[in-house]
Amino acid sequence: MADFVLVSALVSVLFVAILQVGLTLHVRNTLISCASEGARLGARAGSSPQEGAARTRDLISASLSSRFAGDVSADVTVDDGVLVVAVRVRAPLPVLGPLGPDDGFDLVGHAFLEAQ
Repeated sequence: MADFVLVSALVSVLFVAILQVGLTLHVRNTLISCASEGARLGARAGSSPQEGAARTRDLISASLSSRFAGDVSADVTVDDGVLVVAVRVRAPLPVLGPLGPDDGFDLVGHAFLEAQ
C-alpha cells in the first residue's frame, strides 16, 4: 500500500512536469509562427513593418492570450547586404501553467523585404 502511494505521487509529478514542458514548447512555437507571419506581412510591397507588428499582436491574442502580445516590435535590418524585416516578440515564460516570469521568451521572425 505504501509503495503504491509513493510511486503514484512520483508518476503524478512526472506527468505534470511533462505537460508543462509541452505547454512551454507549444507557446514558444506559436509565438515564433506568429512573429514569422507578421514579418512576412510587413515585408510585402506596399506594407510596413508596423503593420507586421500589429498583425503579430492580433495573431498572438487570437491564438494564445493578449498577455503574450504585450511587447512586439518590428524594424528593418540588413543581413548580408539584404534588407530584412525582423519582428521581435518578448513574452512571459509559462512556468506554472500559463503563469511565469515576464522576461522569458525573446523570439524573432524574419522575412526578406520585397521592395529592394
